[in-house]
Amino acid sequence: MRFSIQTMIWGCVLLALLFAGGLAFMPKPIDVEVASVSEGPIVVTVQEDGKTRIREKYIISTPVAGRLARIELDSGDEVVDNETLVAVILPAEPTMLDARAQAQASARVDQAEAALKRAEASVEQAQVVFELSQSKFKRAEKLRESKSISQENYDIARTALLRDTQRVRTFEFDTEIATFELAMAKAALLQFSDNAEHGVEPFQVYAPISGKVLRVFQESSTVLTVGTPLIELGDPSNLEMEIDVLSTDAVRISPGGEMSIEHWGGKSPLKGRVRVVEPAAFTKISSLGVEEQRVNVIAAFDEPSERVSSLGDGYRVEARIVVEKKANARKIPNSALFRHEKEWHVFAIAGKAARLQPVAIGIQNEQEVEITGGLGTGEQVVLYPDDRLSDGSRVRIK
Repeated sequence: MRFSIQTMIWGCVLLALLFAGGLAFMPKPIDVEVASVSEGPIVVTVQEDGKTRIREKYIISTPVAGRLARIELDSGDEVVDNETLVAVILPAEPTMLDARAQAQASARVDQAEAALKRAEASVEQAQVVFELSQSKFKRAEKLRESKSISQENYDIARTALLRDTQRVRTFEFDTEIATFELAMAKAALLQFSDNAEHGVEPFQVYAPISGKVLRVFQESSTVLTVGTPLIELGDPSNLEMEIDVLSTDAVRISPGGEMSIEHWGGKSPLKGRVRVVEPAAFTKISSLGVEEQRVNVIAAFDEPSERVSSLGDGYRVEARIVVEKKANARKIPNSALFRHEKEWHVFAIAGKAARLQPVAIGIQNEQEVEITGGLGTGEQVVLYPDDRLSDGSRVRIK
């Protein structure tokens, strides 16, 4: 009996030693950070720098050859259409003007008349398109009240109306400028009339638009030829943005797309919408010396005028243009995702172990990725997995 008790004692000791040895050599659990699969909105954006610009600018040039009197206006001064005197020019003596100059002046009148007719035709055409967009938007508003239209289709109708409204304004501005240039061309042609031989009167140039002086090209009194730029006018309250993006990103951007303007100097981001994606690309050298094909995206501010009143022409902006979004996507942080055997995988938590799990992904931005298959809402995945992890590894959540 004593032999049996000793045997049992030694057996227990041996088992305890084996168990302790097993624990000593068993791999320790790996500390990991985890995140849960969640559902919510995900937005994909293109982020690029851009600049503001005044939508409608006009450079006044000398309509006649002669001596320019000193321009009294400075940058920032306000001007009123047909009221503010911009420049005074003393034309050259009629006896010094030859037949060639007269022919050029007559040609400029014909050119200005043709430009005015084109501008008036463009206004009529744009007005027809605007009325159609206005009608579609009114129908969209009625459908929205009865919840019979999607938000996307409503936004499309709203954007089309805003775009066509701006087109009408642009062509009306062109008509005003064409009218002004025709008047200047006709006045210049009067130098060659019989009455001009009895004396030369100063030629007065008034502002063709209301706004502010942006630049003064000729300040001092000097003799100038026809067509020399004098002063640039514009309305700083009528701003838009010009953002150049990679051509590979431009194909994903559509007119009407939402955007956020950040780091512009204000306390909070501004809202904007894409107005035009220009059809032609250009080559630009990046800061790293690499040639890139870029495309200009023209966007309008979607904010009250007082919110953007502190911005001016040529100010820097940083734009995030929305190219794709989903309101209710199953998603995880990008840091959980990795490639394994040419497929996307994650390490999913199963009890106290990490399980290698293949997943299917959808849209992706800088922080998150949509999961379309392989994981369910609420499951936990390992963040920043390293080489120590393998399928079945014991883990301990930090």
